[in-house]
Amino acid sequence: MSTTPASAPTTVPEMRAWLHDWVATTTGLDAAEITDDRLMEEFGLSSRDVVVLSGDLERLTGISLDATVAYEHNTIAALASYVINQAGAATTGAGQFTVAAGAGALDPEDRQVAVVGMAARYPGAESVRDMWTLFEQGRSGVGELPEGRWSEFDGDPEMVRRMNEAQLTGGYLPDIASFDNEFFGLSPVEAANMDPQQRILLQLTWEALEDAHIPANTLRGTRTGVFMGTTNNDYGMLIAADPTAAHPYALTGNSTAVIANRISYAFDFRGPSVALDTACSSSLVAVHDAVAALRTGEASVAVAGGVNILANPFGTVAFSELGVLSPTGGIRAFSEDADGIVRSDGAGVLILKRLSDARRDGDDILGVIAGSAVNQDGRSNGLTAPNPEAQVEVLRQAYTDARIDPATVDYVEAHGTGTILGDPIEAGALGRVLGAGRDNADPLLLGSAKTNFGHTEAAAGVAGIIKVVESMRHGMLPQSLNFTGPNPYIDFDRDHLEVVEDPREWPGYSGHPVAGVSGFGFGGTNAHVVVVDPSGAAAPGEDAAAVAEKGAASLPLFDSSAEGIPQLLPVSGLLPSRRR
Repeated sequence: MSTTPASAPTTVPEMRAWLHDWVATTTGLDAAEITDDRLMEEFGLSSRDVVVLSGDLERLTGISLDATVAYEHNTIAALASYVINQAGAATTGAGQFTVAAGAGALDPEDRQVAVVGMAARYPGAESVRDMWTLFEQGRSGVGELPEGRWSEFDGDPEMVRRMNEAQLTGGYLPDIASFDNEFFGLSPVEAANMDPQQRILLQLTWEALEDAHIPANTLRGTRTGVFMGTTNNDYGMLIAADPTAAHPYALTGNSTAVIANRISYAFDFRGPSVALDTACSSSLVAVHDAVAALRTGEASVAVAGGVNILANPFGTVAFSELGVLSPTGGIRAFSEDADGIVRSDGAGVLILKRLSDARRDGDDILGVIAGSAVNQDGRSNGLTAPNPEAQVEVLRQAYTDARIDPATVDYVEAHGTGTILGDPIEAGALGRVLGAGRDNADPLLLGSAKTNFGHTEAAAGVAGIIKVVESMRHGMLPQSLNFTGPNPYIDFDRDHLEVVEDPREWPGYSGHPVAGVSGFGFGGTNAHVVVVDPSGAAAPGEDAAAVAEKGAASLPLFDSSAEGIPQLLPVSGLLPSRRR
């Protein structure tokens, strides 16, 4: 910390007066409109103004401040008190991590949840195996809009004009129409009226069960729960725009609730069946709820994940006109040249069991969810503005739930949207909770699959879990793409953070791999999931080394050859035509 200049305010009233003048000069507001207890976002300050304010305060006082300090202390009164009292956020919580009393009423094996099957569709990757190849090779699946996507609007001159002016580079699945309706007992008419998100999740549920070596018919009538994150209803918007498409099947085919219910119905699952929409944190919240249902016994097996299909241009065009989308067509997480998001298709599904049940059944345990947490920003600096304190709290809750010291975590698959202000807020929270108390030689490593796929929104969190599980299985961390240098508003050294610029072996600071996955919804719902390698999930009475040496047995239960997998056959009447 440098010496405070003699001209700097030294009392809270002096700092309040300085902030009054700064806000008035920046916004042009009359001084009478600027009050100490009013949220500063109500004065019309932009995100960049907030960053500039932090820099001006640093130069004025000589105090090292986070670029997001005005989001955490979001009134003139609160900010003035914080700065004058030099409440260094970096030391908050250092060395104070403890597991809450009574945090583990359940047996450890029943608290921990095994990932026993996975399936995925992401840009440039039609399977989990393809995903890992893409990560390993350091490739991006982001590209141009596929021919025929959104062609329904070719006859709308105004929409065509807006699309031509918009930034439409994104992560797109090449085929969102192909579907074997007969395999799932659906007529062509019903399939054509179904949201592609429902169709893709039916396919991925089947594939994930195959990956888990669980015949779908053995789960009929059981307490198998379905928890799916979803936020877009693009296909329903297309159908609603054309009165000729008002078929009764369109009601169930485009209901958000039915995204989960369709799976339960098709496979005759009798456990909870819930679709969750918390925007970009949806699939992580779905996994969190699935873990809770397994712990309580409400579900015996859980199907969890999320889906995001951009079947309609309206959202992308609107985001482009707001200036949210990256003009360079790539997400640059934590990088000095971060310039916005890239919207993308994507879907991922996990098959989950209590760890004790997975071991009993001889399942191939791919990874273990040790804990998770969900919370809300509450009254932040604006409805869509992140709350640094809430992000700190969700991290503390997740590691308390997992009974893991945050200082021993190797890696976080970050939300990492590549925005100039969002990334520093996330990094600051990670530094306060997971960076505190670390040795400089063991930094918390950061990466984001969004640099490979773009932002798959409701399917982003589950993509992060799949990436972490595959990275643990292969013993390496793939590079986070598009990183040209550290974001200047993140103090990487102070917070003991490091972006994975190049592929490297998994460090295993605690002796076995430990990672976190973060997701934040733009409405304020935050989620964090803690994942450990199966070798770190010891049974009662066993140490981690004994479990690793013993290993987990794989028990194939049925033929998973190509003949047993539903074929993706085109059904007439699917996208791009919306007329029936």
